[in-house]
Amino acid sequence: MPNNLIPLSEAGARAARALAATLPAPPALVLVSRALRTQQTAQPYCRLTGVVPDVEPLLDELSIICPSLIEGMNGVQRREVVRPLWERPNLHRRAGPQADTFIEFQERVRRFADRRLPQLPDGTVIFGHGIWCGMLQWLSAGNWARDAADMLAFRRYQLGLRMANGAAVAL
Repeated sequence: MPNNLIPLSEAGARAARALAATLPAPPALVLVSRALRTQQTAQPYCRLTGVVPDVEPLLDELSIICPSLIEGMNGVQRREVVRPLWERPNLHRRAGPQADTFIEFQERVRRFADRRLPQLPDGTVIFGHGIWCGMLQWLSAGNWARDAADMLAFRRYQLGLRMANGAAVAL
């Protein structure tokens, strides 16, 4: 199943319902990525506030490997396929036709930060992905991956954030 079509688990749905009550209301705008699970996470909040979310492709998470290469695998199996891609980093590697390169992902987040973010009204609520949020924070600190060592530095940074599912980050 393609990464963007993976639905929320029941635990994720419970966390989304709990999160809805903690977020500010009413939002000025709600943005979600194209991934089904971000849209499902936003649903309880959007129902509560009466807001229809806008789908923002620049919020899409890193798809480091083509979905057809990991179809039918569970999370543990997928991690074993993805792990070597981080152990031997290459900014321009495309692991299948529907995969991102790391540089494409980094550029997508940078475009959001430079073009979209400054235009968002105060009170915007974004439902996104942990690795995407990590990249936004990393870029905001003045970092940019130019080579394999930088890509590894980002990975260490991102793993150090330990952003739990359902976490809220204020920008």
